[in-house]
Amino acid sequence: MDKRTTPSEVVAELRDGMTLGIGGWGSRRKPMALVREILRTPLRDLTLVTYGGPDAGLLCAAGRVRKVIYGFVSLDSIPLEPHFRAARQRGDIEAAELDEGMLQWGLYAAGLRLPFLPTRAGLGTDVMAVNPHLRLVRSPYEDGEELVAMPAIPLDAAIVHMNRADAAGNAQFLGPDPYFDDLFLMAAKRRFVSCEKLVETSDLLKGGSVHTLAIHRGLVDGVLETPGGAHFTECPPDYGRDEAFQKEYAATAKDPDAWQRFFERYLAVDSEAEYQRAVRERADA
Repeated sequence: MDKRTTPSEVVAELRDGMTLGIGGWGSRRKPMALVREILRTPLRDLTLVTYGGPDAGLLCAAGRVRKVIYGFVSLDSIPLEPHFRAARQRGDIEAAELDEGMLQWGLYAAGLRLPFLPTRAGLGTDVMAVNPHLRLVRSPYEDGEELVAMPAIPLDAAIVHMNRADAAGNAQFLGPDPYFDDLFLMAAKRRFVSCEKLVETSDLLKGGSVHTLAIHRGLVDGVLETPGGAHFTECPPDYGRDEAFQKEYAATAKDPDAWQRFFERYLAVDSEAEYQRAVRERADA
């Protein structure tokens, strides 16, 4: 089945108030072209589920977010994502901070269609205090161990970015880590993969071993080719993080006028092609 689609068609399926999972990790292999496409629409009141980076920061800064469920929100080379931090400090968003393993387990539970999964992650930490809705369960077996009952985190939709994919939705990472992109797709009702390059199915193993085929077509409803679609996050081996651009973005969190100029130059454009053109012009200047 040919599942090729476009950024505008993907985002047209989203609705105000949806719970949206965003793959990647910090400022690494984020589906930024689809995040930028969201910013070209009036979508709002989103609940984001993410190992967050500039995906969370941009959407919070633009006023599109009601709640963020996260294990962290970082730009990697800049430890704290400044736009997310500013939104949280202002009280613009509801924040649900989890242990990284708890977030993984919540997505896995949703993917398995279970109400919760038991875990030791979070025990003995303030994660339990800042998330009073979390409950403990006791093992019914001889050990009788008390564990966290991590509730499922079902998603209305999920978006991830990969290095390669075919038209059916089989997708491949070529960098050092698959992150938890497959779990985001498992947990979602509608699942979309952007990629650097669409290739023939037979070509997928030419660029890596079987274990790099982290996503199979059964997890994907739509796939789209978006070269540079993770910019300004890294997407190795295709490209690294655009550190200069990231610093420019981060600096705008301290100055509303600078943020407005940044938004108008790079985000208030009609298409991803215009964004990429603006980025090239900046690099050439």
